[in-house]
Amino acid sequence: MKMREPYVAGSFYESDEEALRDEIEACFLDKRYGPGSLPSTEHKDERKIIGLVSPHAGYMYSGKIAANGYFQLSYEKKPDLVIIIGPNHEGIGKDVASYPDGYWKTPLGNVKVDTSALDKVNDGTISIDDLSHQNEHSIEVQLPFLQYIYGNDFDFLPICLKDQSLRTAESIGKILYKILSQRDAIVVASTDFTHYETNEEAHRKDNLAIKAIVEGDPVNFYKTITENDISMCGYGAVATLLYLSKALNGKTELIKYATSGDIVGDTSFVVGYGSLKISRV
Repeated sequence: MKMREPYVAGSFYESDEEALRDEIEACFLDKRYGPGSLPSTEHKDERKIIGLVSPHAGYMYSGKIAANGYFQLSYEKKPDLVIIIGPNHEGIGKDVASYPDGYWKTPLGNVKVDTSALDKVNDGTISIDDLSHQNEHSIEVQLPFLQYIYGNDFDFLPICLKDQSLRTAESIGKILYKILSQRDAIVVASTDFTHYETNEEAHRKDNLAIKAIVEGDPVNFYKTITENDISMCGYGAVATLLYLSKALNGKTELIKYATSGDIVGDTSFVVGYGSLKISRV
C-alpha cells in the first residue's frame, strides 16, 4: 500500500510529535482567536455537523482559526469517514483526484485512505491519482487537527481539485450526498480567503464571501467572488460543500474569522481565514 509522507511538516506545522501536539493545543487554548480551551475527549452519540470550512495556512497564521471548527466537531459523534476537499495549488495531476488506498503520514501517526466509498457512486468525475497530492498542502494540514481530536482510528478520503468549476462542484456534491447516505461521514472544505491585500480590503471582501456562504446558494457564491474579485483559493471545495448542504437542508454558521494581519500584526499584506460549520437543521 502507498504511504504519503508529509510535505509541509516542519514548515506549516511542527515536524516533531510532541512539539506538534503543543502547537495544536496552543491554537485551541488561544482566547482571542481560538476557542479558548481544549477540545472534548468524550464524543457524543449524535452529530449535527455535516461539514466544516477550514483554513490551510501555516499554523502560526491560521491554526487558531481552524481550531474553532475542530473544537465544535469534538463535542459530537466521531465519524467513520472524513472527506477532505482542497484546491490543487500546484496545478499538477488530474482535474479532480482522490488518492490510492494506503496511508497518509503526519508526525501524529498514519491515517488510512479508503476510496471504497467511491466505488458505487463515482460517475467518473473523481480520478485516483497520487501525483495530484504529492506537493499539495491544503488537505494535509487538516489531518493533525483531526488526529488530535480523533486519534488515527478513522478512514480518510482526500479529494484534490484542479478543476474548481461550478459544474464540477455540483457533480462532486452529488457524489458526496450519496456517500453520506451510506457512510457515517463528515466533509471538510479547505480554503483560505482573500490573498495579499490590505487588512481593511480583506475584511471587506471576505465579509461578502462569508455572507454568500452562509446564505447557502453556490451559484450566488460564485457570482459574489467573481464580481468582487475575491481571491479565495478553495472556492470549488466550498461550493461542493454548499451543494451537499442544499441536498441535506443544512444551515451554515460562521464560527470565527480573522486575517493573518489580525493575528501576527502586519496588516499591509494579509490573507483571510475563516472557520464555518454546516449543520443539519
